[in-house]
Amino acid sequence: MIGYLEGRIIKSGDDGIILVAGSVGYEVILPAVVFETIKNRGHEDQVCLYIYFHQTERQPKPVLIGFNTEKEKDFFQLFISVSAIGPLKAVKAMEKPVSDIAMAIEEKDVAFLSSLKGIGKRTAQKIIASLHGKAGDFVIAKDVKPQGLPGSETGTISVSLREIADQVTDVLVEQLGYNAAAAGRMVAEALERNDSIKTPEELFDEIYQGDDNR
Repeated sequence: MIGYLEGRIIKSGDDGIILVAGSVGYEVILPAVVFETIKNRGHEDQVCLYIYFHQTERQPKPVLIGFNTEKEKDFFQLFISVSAIGPLKAVKAMEKPVSDIAMAIEEKDVAFLSSLKGIGKRTAQKIIASLHGKAGDFVIAKDVKPQGLPGSETGTISVSLREIADQVTDVLVEQLGYNAAAAGRMVAEALERNDSIKTPEELFDEIYQGDDNR
């Protein structure tokens, strides 16, 4: 079973990519929210993806579904535990950040959930009935005061952990010279170690503390 791939993109389409890893090209389907983060990568840029491997008697051809982080993959697996949602339907529905979908589940926001691709009102109600109270760990939007990074402004604003991760990744690549794959891996590992991060500065601290401990 394939759980993780790291390689370069040689082809991209509307719903996924072909990723070359170890001289083998893998067809990987991507939720829209994941595709948005890598669609502008060049063919020489390294991409790191956590993989959900799907194969059943009804679906004998293996399907690989890619995610930027383990947390996205974990949410996907929670999402497909709803009887009305299979893996391919979940891929289409994940067009918004995981934190937004999780928040809608916890707030019983039928209107938001039913607006997702392929999710009608009845399915939205099933999602809430099945997952309400279980999605809280994936709600990551918090009020923070980012300072000293591109796009930061004075005052308290609502910034999601994804936005913080993107800011820090950009600084690592554009200002500190890391390649995109290494920067993405550093950020993902830091967030796995510490899920209470609230600011870009805290994320930088966690990244470099992790390096010091190696």
